[in-house]
Amino acid sequence: MKMQKTDIGVVAFMYAVCGFFYAYSAKLSDTSRTYPKFTIALLFFLTTFYLVQMILNARRHGVESGVDTVFAGFKPVQFLVTLAMVIVYFFLMKYIGFFVSTTVFMLACLLFLRVPILATILSIVSIDLLIYLAFVLFLGVRLPAGILF
Repeated sequence: MKMQKTDIGVVAFMYAVCGFFYAYSAKLSDTSRTYPKFTIALLFFLTTFYLVQMILNARRHGVESGVDTVFAGFKPVQFLVTLAMVIVYFFLMKYIGFFVSTTVFMLACLLFLRVPILATILSIVSIDLLIYLAFVLFLGVRLPAGILF
């Protein structure tokens, strides 16, 4: 498989994400830094592994643009509506809380993208349950409750 030039942007973005979160994790207390540093290190390792794969593929098979495959089937309306829903989601989170806004956001997005109703319900329930178990119970993170509740 040829390496695509568009993958270079993905790797650069992932390294920027690692740097951003590493800089902000430095502001946390020593005990609070453990999990974020582990996650950042894992992301950094996986990104580096992907970069090595890209370089090996470039040497073996060459390099191609990749822009045509990245934007194949791109639907601007679908993108813009989803972007608007993400923005509304961030505002809703402040007023109605994390779990309610996440459920509403996922329901709206999955229905808009015409995902079957059974898969939609299973996705929403499993994500909400996973977030509750991982963040609220296991890590003890306080998620936004919302101003209205």
